[in-house]
Amino acid sequence: MILFHVNISDAGICRQISYREIFELKIAYKVWLDNDGKAFGEGPYQLLKKIETTGSLHQAAIEMKMSYRKAWTTLKNIETRLGFPLLERKIGGIAGGGSQITKQGYNLMRHYEEFRTSLKEELQNLYQKHFGYLSNK
Repeated sequence: MILFHVNISDAGICRQISYREIFELKIAYKVWLDNDGKAFGEGPYQLLKKIETTGSLHQAAIEMKMSYRKAWTTLKNIETRLGFPLLERKIGGIAGGGSQITKQGYNLMRHYEEFRTSLKEELQNLYQKHFGYLSNK
């Protein structure tokens, strides 16, 4: 916590104003799986979560404010880097198309969620160990 005073002169009248600025330091980080380039991280994870709820790569892309082409290319590149398919795609028709996440895709998502949670907890512990003293002022 920082406490400071400022003197303000207004038409020759001096007054003192106290400001209290409370700040909280936090750790910030990005992490992803890499295999000769980004293979999987938060963005693709969120895209798969949207596909899970919408059943559609097209709709997921719209909700994430990205083009269908970018979403499709992203997933194809990830599948190449990981060596397995993330989606089963159904071509449109009378019943309409859609996308379903494969078992391997769900497995990846589950492990990523667990990894992300564990990483957050461990990093928070390390932060407290090394920088916790900054939060006690």
